[in-house]
Amino acid sequence: MSEFGLQALPLAGLALVRHKRHEDARGHFSRLFCEGSLATFGYPFHIRQINHSCTREAGSVRGLHYQDGQQPEAKLISCLRGEVWDVAVDLRPDSATYLHWHAQHLRVGDGCGLLIPAGFAHGFQALSDDVELLYLHSADYSPEAEGGLSVHDPRLAINWPLPVRNLSVRDSSHPLLDASFTGVRL
Repeated sequence: MSEFGLQALPLAGLALVRHKRHEDARGHFSRLFCEGSLATFGYPFHIRQINHSCTREAGSVRGLHYQDGQQPEAKLISCLRGEVWDVAVDLRPDSATYLHWHAQHLRVGDGCGLLIPAGFAHGFQALSDDVELLYLHSADYSPEAEGGLSVHDPRLAINWPLPVRNLSVRDSSHPLLDASFTGVRL
C-alpha cells in the first residue's frame, strides 16, 4: 500500500498529494516524498534541491516564480506551519489550460501537499502569521533561467483571498504579460 495518494486537479499534471498519516500515543508519522511511488503514479520526480521558507505576516505573497524551458523544475510543496493559499499557473503554451491558474488551500496537519509540474509558475499567500513551507525541487535554482509573473496581472485575474502585501522588491517588479511572453516550452 502506498504511503500517499494523488488526486488530479483541474490543470493537467497538477496534483494534490494526500499523505497517509500513522498515529499512536507518541504522535504521528507521514511520508512526505517517495520517488518510487510518484514514478508509479506517472509523476517522475528526482529531488535536486530542498528549500524552507518562513513568512511572518498573513496577507504576504511570495511569487509567482518559474524557471524557463532551459532549466524547468517541478515542485512538491508542503505546509509545515500555519496555512497558505498556494497558486500554480500553467505556462505551457501547448496546454489546453495555458495561463489558467489553480489555488489550493494548504494547512499544517491537513496531510496534503501540492505537486506542481515543470512549466508552471508558483506562488502563495500566507493566510496566517508565521507560515512555514517546505519545497522539494526537481532542478537546481538557476538565476539565468528564472522568471516571474506579476501577482496583480489582469490577464491572470488571480483572486487573492486577502489584500496582497509584503511583496519583495523582485516580486513587485515582475512585468505584466504581453505579446512577447511565449510561455515555458519543455
